[in-house]
Amino acid sequence: QKISGSDLKKIENYIREDKNLIGPFGTKIKFKVISTLENKTTENGKIGTYGVIKNAKAYIVGISVNDSRELVEYGYVFQKLILYLTSLGIGTCWLGGTFTRDKLDKSITLNDKEIIPCITPIGYPLEKRSLLERAMRIAVKADNRKDWDEIFFDEQLNPIDKSRKEILSTPLEMVRLGPSASNKQPWVIIVSKDLNHYDFYLEKTENYPGNKMGFEMQKIDIGIAMCHFELTSNEMGIKGVWKDKPFKEISKKGIEFIASFEINENN
Repeated sequence: QKISGSDLKKIENYIREDKNLIGPFGTKIKFKVISTLENKTTENGKIGTYGVIKNAKAYIVGISVNDSRELVEYGYVFQKLILYLTSLGIGTCWLGGTFTRDKLDKSITLNDKEIIPCITPIGYPLEKRSLLERAMRIAVKADNRKDWDEIFFDEQLNPIDKSRKEILSTPLEMVRLGPSASNKQPWVIIVSKDLNHYDFYLEKTENYPGNKMGFEMQKIDIGIAMCHFELTSNEMGIKGVWKDKPFKEISKKGIEFIASFEINENN
């Protein structure tokens, strides 16, 4: 089913609004909507998705500089867009390793520093999942999520139990439920004693195959987590700012600081 004219206009208007495309540290991410009916480089309209996606009438392509910080912002902004699409009743699917980039629309021109880390098909999803989709979700344990005590910690690095009623327990839960490549959930969040600071660390998956694609795919994952945290906080009337220095420094192999969310004093 073709994307309706009204929905397509809403999507294009969203992408045109600069405020929707700016990451937490000020980087603007570029997007392009591609119609499979107009894209002559596709094979049967698949854009080289190895049969994973069927009958999509359009795709959204996200473009980024291959830079560690910008990939975080890319994940943040792209997930924000996907949440907007979901609110319109449009189906999406993060594709990073399951599409062939040389089959994309030739009208997409990249400079020497730019890459296309991910795309998403857009369309109206079937009510019932296909056998292939169910099998893939089982294979990557898509419906499983890590427990709180595996990803959320206090200043002494003691695990935080979900039973504790923190001021931002709902945003933390939305982080826990967030999507990530291969469902690895590579995030560690340190919560300050006063509940006003939240350090986001990336716990890198050793020998992760996604990183062999020429960019750090898990940097996108941590951007998704940051997006869920801030948007949920804002929905609850809690405002804050992202800082590039942690309140709690962690020195551990495989753990990298990404950003710290500091709640505004007037909340």
